[in-house]
Amino acid sequence: MEVFEAVRTLLAVREYADKALPVDVVDRIIEAAHLTASASNKQPWHFVVVRDRATLQRLGQLARTGPYIAGSQMAVVVGIEKASPLAVSDGSRAIQDMMLVAWSDGVGSNWVGYRNLPDEVSALLGVPSELEVLAIVPFGYPARRVGRGKKQRKPIGQVVSRERFGQS
Repeated sequence: MEVFEAVRTLLAVREYADKALPVDVVDRIIEAAHLTASASNKQPWHFVVVRDRATLQRLGQLARTGPYIAGSQMAVVVGIEKASPLAVSDGSRAIQDMMLVAWSDGVGSNWVGYRNLPDEVSALLGVPSELEVLAIVPFGYPARRVGRGKKQRKPIGQVVSRERFGQS
């Protein structure tokens, strides 16, 4: 899938098929995060790849807004350096890159959390204290056909100005 097509059609997936992700697909998703650009090339992140069914179940219990993590085939827990002022934006870029690469391979995902995950997530995975968990991103093949390209968006003129705010 071409990059713009992936951006145009990417939707949140919260129901996953009981179908394993091939190793090469998992490796591409992780490599996308690894290759993501970061401010001053600091790479202020660490990615914990979770495929263990019991751990996925526990993550689904801990994440208030993400019980569907339990049904995914894999989750990537994104830790960012607390001391890095640009870690949130850098980690967010890595998450988006993973989600787009996954989608281009037919794998759905969703962003769970945003620094509002309980400390138990860090404890469960042994995340060191100098990192905070930015998000949990579950991945899996969609359980049902997802309406590709049916995004609800404001008209572009409401969110884009040319040269100065308010000019179209």
